Amino acid sequence: MTTIRRTPIYNLSAVLHETGLSADVLRAWERRYDLPKPQRTPGGHRLYSDYDVAVIKWLRARQAEGLTISRAVELWKETAASRDPLEGLPQPVSEAVVSAPVNHVEDLRNLWIKACLSFDALKADEVINQAFAINPVETVCFEILQKGLQQIGALWYLDQATVQQEHFATAQAVRRIETLISAAPAPARAQTVLVGCPAGEWHNFPVLLLTLLLRRLGLRVVYLGANLPLEQMEATAAAVRPDLIVLASQQLTTAAALHAAAGLFQRSGVPLAYGGLIFNRLPALRARIPAYFLGETLEDSLESIEKLLAAPTAFRTALPQENPYQPAAAQFRARRTALEARLAELLANRPGLSEADLRTANAFFTDDIQAALDLGDPRLPEIDLEWVKKLLSNRAQPAALLLPYLGIYRQAVQLELGKQGEPVTAWLDDYLYQNQAAPF
Repeated sequence: MTTIRRTPIYNLSAVLHETGLSADVLRAWERRYDLPKPQRTPGGHRLYSDYDVAVIKWLRARQAEGLTISRAVELWKETAASRDPLEGLPQPVSEAVVSAPVNHVEDLRNLWIKACLSFDALKADEVINQAFAINPVETVCFEILQKGLQQIGALWYLDQATVQQEHFATAQAVRRIETLISAAPAPARAQTVLVGCPAGEWHNFPVLLLTLLLRRLGLRVVYLGANLPLEQMEATAAAVRPDLIVLASQQLTTAAALHAAAGLFQRSGVPLAYGGLIFNRLPALRARIPAYFLGETLEDSLESIEKLLAAPTAFRTALPQENPYQPAAAQFRARRTALEARLAELLANRPGLSEADLRTANAFFTDDIQAALDLGDPRLPEIDLEWVKKLLSNRAQPAALLLPYLGIYRQAVQLELGKQGEPVTAWLDDYLYQNQAAPF
């Protein structure tokens, strides 16, 4: 009996080539029946093992015998209750065109991370040159550059890397992607996709990588980069006349900016699609954006974009939801300067945080609350508060400072906004209560 490897070594393209399935069918099986069960990289990309490939072939063999896929899955699970359904079957090692073994890619990624943390641009380039020599472009972009940046970001969060190191690594990765975009062949298709980030969003690496992948599909892509002002977006779209606009937000504040852009483009009839980390962290936000959600990974986004370009009218967008907090949002925005002044007064001479730290905290938290009100849910900042708690802990700063700060913030909102601030004060009261802190 041959032992079937469970180490993930195949990317999606290799599995489709080996099994003859379409991507849509394979994903439907995974979603509906939980078979096969590929591992995922931190970036969300599927990696399959020999065992996963064998499972797919087993299911296809049952279909060839006349079973429906649902009955084949039932048979698999019935058999798996007592033994491995593949036990005793001859399983030659697949000869599919595979991505590089994971341990090899990890070695290259670790070398690239080490070079970036040492500010060694020559070594970082050498590692990427080696990676491109033996791996597909997509593997290098996803598994080394994108995943490497994610790991360096995690090191910063754990206080094991500096902002300077993170920025150096991002600059290295961006330069590589820009070079690949410049070297891409001229567009072979007539369709145009406009790509960028809404106002306030500076994390543009994902959309830059998307630009490269769309160019490699032969599309004409107009990449506008980070921080696109809403006031000029309509005029830009009118000048470019794209078949599709794609925007990405990574944070709560820029999700609110994307929401505003979606409303604008829906009124003007320009198709808009979107994605980004914040919509993976808070899936409920997707229902508030009147545009097409592309999926949780860049891989999903490429498939969705192809479908949208093929049949844009076949995809329904979410209807704009009525926002009961719009008056509070308008009042909060109008009174922001006074609120920040009141906060500074109440927080004067508070121990534990410097004046600069307090200014940063005030701006960050106020931006989050404004975005939450604009999006119609005052509780949305809770996800960032949990992130801040862990960040303080990672930096050996007392997370207990957070709750007194929130109590004072609640007091400032009450004093400056009165009844109009009740959505915010009610949420803060509840949050403080749930976290065992008495409201101020």
